[in-house]
Amino acid sequence: MKTIGLLGGMSWESTVTYYRIINEEINRRLGGHHSARLSLFSVDFDEIEILQHREDWDGTAEILGAAAERVERGSADFLLICTNTMHKIAGEIGARIRIPIVHIADATAEAIVSRGVKTVGLMGTRFTMEDNFYKGRLEVKYGLEVLIPEKEDRELIHRVIYDELCLGKIRGTSRENFLAIIQELHERGAQGVILGCTEISLLVGQEDTNVPLFDTTEIHALKAVEMALAE
Repeated sequence: MKTIGLLGGMSWESTVTYYRIINEEINRRLGGHHSARLSLFSVDFDEIEILQHREDWDGTAEILGAAAERVERGSADFLLICTNTMHKIAGEIGARIRIPIVHIADATAEAIVSRGVKTVGLMGTRFTMEDNFYKGRLEVKYGLEVLIPEKEDRELIHRVIYDELCLGKIRGTSRENFLAIIQELHERGAQGVILGCTEISLLVGQEDTNVPLFDTTEIHALKAVEMALAE
């Protein structure tokens, strides 16, 4: 079994989900008392969140690049950045380490394409929805059409992620708002919707809607298991 590297803490709420899914799936596949070999470094998200909203991406790259080096020194064979947003600087992080980064957008796109889906909605932080590092990768590399919510809805999603979900606050009104946005994306032509922030699945899941959802946290974590167990 290979050692999975996790760069977490953004937020720790979703990093817990990564840890649980990976260990549960390793045990499901191998049985007995098996669990995953992991090298995990969890950052102080407050530092990252401040730099994000200043759009100081060089500052975030310095912190996360140093953290990735620590994961590598923990004998990780590959690295997962346990957040969609910070894949904005995946290149800068990757330049600091010798092990490969398993890009969350690639893992998600592979799952989408395998379902025969051509047009998807994308929900996430403002950075993920509006910048090109994520949406553009899906469009150029995988030929997907990506729809994002209207501006007012993007602002609502961003606020709920940072002010509620990253703090472990799960509110029914926010769930209703997110489900309405998912339905609106579906009515605009999305065959499925990407939960493109690792906290969104804390709020809504497939059991809440008939619109196919692509949970990036689960997809990314299961991709790590697949790679860890590959010959």
